[in-house]
This record gives sequence, C-alpha cells and structure tokens, in this order.
Amino acid sequence: MPRRVLIPVIAVAALVVLGGAGAYAYFFSGLRTSPSALTLSSPRPSASQASSASPTAASTAATGGTWTVASGSLAGYRVKEQFVGQSSAHEAVARTSNVTGSVTITKSGDTYVMSAATITVQLSGLASVDSVAGYNVTNRDRIVQQALDVQSFPTAVFTASSVQLPASAAAGQVVTVSVPGTLTIHGVTKNVTAALQLRVTGSSAQVAGTIATTMTDYGVSPPSIGFTTVQPAVTIEVSLNLTQSA
Repeated sequence: MPRRVLIPVIAVAALVVLGGAGAYAYFFSGLRTSPSALTLSSPRPSASQASSASPTAASTAATGGTWTVASGSLAGYRVKEQFVGQSSAHEAVARTSNVTGSVTITKSGDTYVMSAATITVQLSGLASVDSVAGYNVTNRDRIVQQALDVQSFPTAVFTASSVQLPASAAAGQVVTVSVPGTLTIHGVTKNVTAALQLRVTGSSAQVAGTIATTMTDYGVSPPSIGFTTVQPAVTIEVSLNLTQSA
C-alpha cells in the first residue's frame, strides 16, 4: 500500500480504537475551558443603605442573627484531570444550586462570632460547567455520581466550628476568615478548614470560599475515564446568598 494512503488508514484505525468522542478529546483536548472560581458578587445597596443617614448594614450586623441559604447559591468541586498525550492538566468543574443551610452570627460585647453554620449540598445535582472539545462532559457527571455512590450517600455536609470574625464585619465590609469544621462525604467525616469571605449587608449576607481536601480521604477512588487520569486532590467551592431569618 502506498505510503500516502497508509498514513491516513493508520490514523483512522487509531480513532476507531480510541473510540468516537474519546478519540476526539484525545487529539483536540487543548480546546478546553474552565470557569473561574466562585466569588462574592458585587453588592447592590438599597437607597436607604446608600444614604449616610440610614446605616442599615451596620445596625443589622451589630445585632447578629441567623441567615438562611437563599436562591442563587452555588456549590461544587474543581479537580484536575490529565488527558493522555497532553502536557497540561485540565480543570474539571461541576456545580449545583441545590444547596441548603444556615449561618448564625452572635455578638458578645464588641466581638462578633460565627457561632454556627451548616451547609448541605445535594450531590445528585452536580453538573459539569467546564468544556472539552469533542467530549460530552455529562458523561463525567455520571461517573462521578457512581464514584460518590449518591444513591447511598446523597449529600455533602459542612458543619463549622465557632470562629471569631474581624470587627470590620459589623460595618458591612468584606472579611476573610479561616473556619475550621467537619466535612461529611460518602459517609466519612473529616476535619477541614474553609477559607471564606463574608459580607453582611442589612438583612442579607454573602459567603464565598473554598475547602481543599482529597477524595481518597473519604473512601472515594479517583474516577477512571480511560483516556483521562483524575488527580485525587479536590477543591470544594461555594458561593452563598443568605437572607436573615431570625
């Protein structure tokens, strides 16, 4: 067979062996994108909050209270996967809006404390939001749900320990705080630390941040997709809109 004919035949055979969309991802996975990390959204003060004669944000924050997770909240994960033949890793990102929970802030003298917080995420709602040319990322979602065994362990739950907040939280400013707590996934509970940003504005609040962990710590094996190697390190991301309930 002439060489100019043999080379295309070999290429086609390789595509067949690798298999459809998987082969396309193998050769063209350089065409891929991942969304940025979740962050606090821009504040939208009301007319009363914008007026210096009506310091709503400061007075509400100073009394403390309990805030409940509201619509627009997101939680998800970010992991690195390495495609065969590619020099750089790709960040696989999945998110869900199926998030519930509450955060309680109390005041003792001039000190503000996040005295309680529990956030629950329904894992069955996780959907990939990154893209890889030629690969249907929803296939990954099914594999992840199998690895997490969401039928038996449908939720991930973060329960925070009490932590003191910077004094500037009382003025509606963005504060950064490390929050120790526990994370339960796949029926396993581990101590973790969440790196969070918090802003309280009137009767609403926002929280955004991450928890760095490893899936193998929870008895979860890195998913195998044939042409992809998934790293065990996981970054859990949250962006929570909160409304005051008490």
